[in-house]
Amino acid sequence: MKYGTIVRGIFMNRPNRFIANVMVNGTQENVHVKNTGRCRELLLPGAQVILEQLDNPARKTKYDLISVYKEGVGLVNIDSQAPNKVAAEWLKQQADITFIKPEYTYGTSRLDFYCERSSSDVVKCLVEVKGVTLERNGIGYFPDAPTERGVKHLKELTKAVSQGFECYLIFVIQMEGIDVVYPNVETHPEFGLVLEQAVAAGVQVIYLGCQVRERELCVERVKTGYHLLN
Repeated sequence: MKYGTIVRGIFMNRPNRFIANVMVNGTQENVHVKNTGRCRELLLPGAQVILEQLDNPARKTKYDLISVYKEGVGLVNIDSQAPNKVAAEWLKQQADITFIKPEYTYGTSRLDFYCERSSSDVVKCLVEVKGVTLERNGIGYFPDAPTERGVKHLKELTKAVSQGFECYLIFVIQMEGIDVVYPNVETHPEFGLVLEQAVAAGVQVIYLGCQVRERELCVERVKTGYHLLN
């Protein structure tokens, strides 16, 4: 996926989860943060950030904050809408997938994708996508804040497996140099527990490692299989 007009800035502070103050060409700008997560280890005063400039007079802000440079890691994309776009592009490239429907209602949840893939028979698949922006000591973690919604989705996938669906959890890693993701049990222990239960039930885990550029986010590494943290 690609962005339009890109502008560099310096992060100052974040008054609330939707807005940040950023210096752009010597002027303080209020910008929209495209991630409601904490991002505490990323959005630090003085950090260089990447903004997308949007030409929409109806908006209160003319910039979206989409990426931030992290020391020792490089550019980290924090756009919470990007993972689904990247996953959709990747799914469309898979030769055996014949049908894709986004935002599919299953049970009491809206999952990211319903797919069908060709085999001896048509295989019905459910896919949930999670973006990963949290890194510690070269390891990726999810989530960076408690996610009851994420727990609910994993329980739905677990149930769907028992009803004959092929189910996948895709982690889109929005930084380079990270290939696998562990549950952030320090922040949300239940997510780690439910993830292990889902994997044991047959939910498959895919890691999409991305190439991150100021104007682009695209898949360059694919790994499968859930990895336990020793």
